[in-house]
Amino acid sequence: MSDSALTPTSHAIEDYLKAIYSLEARRGEAVSTNALAERLGVTSGSVSGMLRRLSDLGLVEHERYKGVKLTPEGRRAALRVVRNHRLIELLLVEVLDVPWELVHREAEQLEHALSDELAERIAAKLGHPDVDPHGDPIPDAQLSITEVETRSLGDADPGEQVAFVRVSDADPDMLRYLSQLGITPGDTLTVLERQPFGGPITVRCADAEHHLGMQLAAAMRVAS
Repeated sequence: MSDSALTPTSHAIEDYLKAIYSLEARRGEAVSTNALAERLGVTSGSVSGMLRRLSDLGLVEHERYKGVKLTPEGRRAALRVVRNHRLIELLLVEVLDVPWELVHREAEQLEHALSDELAERIAAKLGHPDVDPHGDPIPDAQLSITEVETRSLGDADPGEQVAFVRVSDADPDMLRYLSQLGITPGDTLTVLERQPFGGPITVRCADAEHHLGMQLAAAMRVAS
């Protein structure tokens, strides 16, 4: 079989491993088939078929009704893709001036083609960064990653001063809106008010006050 015939399959495997890693890291437990199907936008039947294959390859451990976990080999493979993805995002933002709301989609395409050698050259060019433009930690060359404990901005109480460290890159419109407000990871936010019943949260960033909806506040992670 030719390399071109193998490429889509290997890409699918990497996408699954990366999705399992992200869900496992977020929840701290085995990942359900339904959660994985929702994350990838595929059917549960498709997920079940791929999980059998990943299990045969020694990349996951899958127990029926208990979910799936990455094996050590699967975790390393997932972290390699995560490293590529986040380095590409940072390269696009810092070197090519691509808006941060657009880089996720581009990195999704390029992450599979990056060799370890090129990834290390990019990391060196960027000064071996710790985080990507959205505040997500970047695994190092040994595929070690430091996950910092965070909480939702929506859980912060009025009067708190918090460090905004991370935001989901899943919604480009959300990132574009934050850019328009001039709020980026690394900023210090002061919580002024939080309306009840899912109402907006008011924060001060630098000298400006902003009213943020709770959906946005929930996606924004602050240092615990």
